[in-house]
Amino acid sequence: MRIAVIGAGAIGGLVGGQLARAGEDVTFLVRGANLEALRRDGLRLTLADGSTHAVRGIRATDDYAEAGEQDLVILAVKAHQVQDVADCLPRLLGPHTPVVTMQNGIPFWYFHRHGGPLEGRQVHTVDAGVPLANRIPPDRVIGCVVYPAAELEAPGVVRQIEGDRLPLGELDGSSSERVTRIAEVFTRAGFKSPVLADIRSEIWLKLWGNLSFNPISGLSHATLADICGFPLSRELAANMMREAQEVAQRLGIQMRVPLEKRIAGAEKVGHHKTSMLQDIEAGRSPEIDALVGSVVELARMAATPTPHIDTVYALVKLLAQSMARQRGALRLAASA
Repeated sequence: MRIAVIGAGAIGGLVGGQLARAGEDVTFLVRGANLEALRRDGLRLTLADGSTHAVRGIRATDDYAEAGEQDLVILAVKAHQVQDVADCLPRLLGPHTPVVTMQNGIPFWYFHRHGGPLEGRQVHTVDAGVPLANRIPPDRVIGCVVYPAAELEAPGVVRQIEGDRLPLGELDGSSSERVTRIAEVFTRAGFKSPVLADIRSEIWLKLWGNLSFNPISGLSHATLADICGFPLSRELAANMMREAQEVAQRLGIQMRVPLEKRIAGAEKVGHHKTSMLQDIEAGRSPEIDALVGSVVELARMAATPTPHIDTVYALVKLLAQSMARQRGALRLAASA
């Protein structure tokens, strides 16, 4: 299968690398240092079991027209980067090419093929300006929830921390031939990819932790184990999660895992830096609106107060603004 992976960060690199190792025809659409590294050295991938693999035979380009029509497109950039690639993405699409979206948080397509009074509603925190649905048609989209934790150690060098689940789902909950085929491809590449009848419920289950642990980690420079092991930050995360649960329920979503079990699952990951903390330490723009701002927006739609989420959102947005203004990164350093 001809597969284009847009983005070769931690998740794009992990998924694309594993697909290539399984024999799929993979092309990475990337820019800058990652493009240079992939062309020069291929992809270096360290899996959670400690094994290291040099993935060669992959293509890497920043020219979407050169990549050409694909059988599958995997959109693996962060949510706030989707607008940057949306105009080019259609060049990869044949008559029936699906697009698997791998963004954290509430996706741009959330209310498309949704049904009910909010059908087609635009979520402005992740889809500002001209709607993304105008360029990435929702009938092309397959939802995906990304559970693996990974880190981009250097351009073209990816390390998997843990996790292998990539649940998939059609936006309308149907069981189609195309989503079944994609699940089979992902399974051959070593992932667990069940096809779900309600992908939005799975999105909320993942988001439930991300909306709290990511910004708390970014603000405090603490790992998941640190946050969960410190009573005050654990209670803050729990309060944010309770507010989010109320929003989800107002939108017809029922969490299938108890709150404390979800926190315990995060604690079990150990001393892992969240993606938001990794971005802040590296001076990259952190993924705030898809994880936190979108929940604030949906809370307003659902007429549900979210005081803890609102406060943390304001603080982490201020931090991102300060970083952007000073073009700086923020990392704890040992004192002399």
